[in-house]
Amino acid sequence: MKQQKPWEHISLIVYDFDGVMTDNRVMVDQHGVESVMVNRGDGYGIAQIKKMGILQVIISTETNEVVKRRAEKLQIDIIHGVEDKRSILQNYCIEQKIALENVLFLGNDLNDYDAMMITGFRGAPADAEEEILAIADWISKSNGGYGVIRELYRKLSSISQIARR
Repeated sequence: MKQQKPWEHISLIVYDFDGVMTDNRVMVDQHGVESVMVNRGDGYGIAQIKKMGILQVIISTETNEVVKRRAEKLQIDIIHGVEDKRSILQNYCIEQKIALENVLFLGNDLNDYDAMMITGFRGAPADAEEEILAIADWISKSNGGYGVIRELYRKLSSISQIARR
């Protein structure tokens, strides 16, 4: 693994949606309307991470309205319908004046790989693709959709408490 700054330098967390906030499954009704299951504990984790002063954004290839609605409920930024997550992330960081070395990208699939490779920190759910697990600095004990972000919050919270001592 690469040499990196301590976790307390994280100022932005980027989330992929499907496979991180969900278990990567989708339900489609007879009208073609899609829905997914999310974990309320992740919502709590996002709210607590916000209180820590860490910016959060969802960057997703999905254009489905469910992704947008979830981001609105969580009150975090969303950029969706994206093919090149790396370029979008670079531009977002320029706009927000955040160094890529201070970014944690939490992804699970091969379309996250290039964006993850330019960040200072990389995280993944336990059931992420093996190429993603191989580059991850932190791997959740949970699978995507089952409390990955809540677990990340606990890690960040414990690091924050240690740093204050």
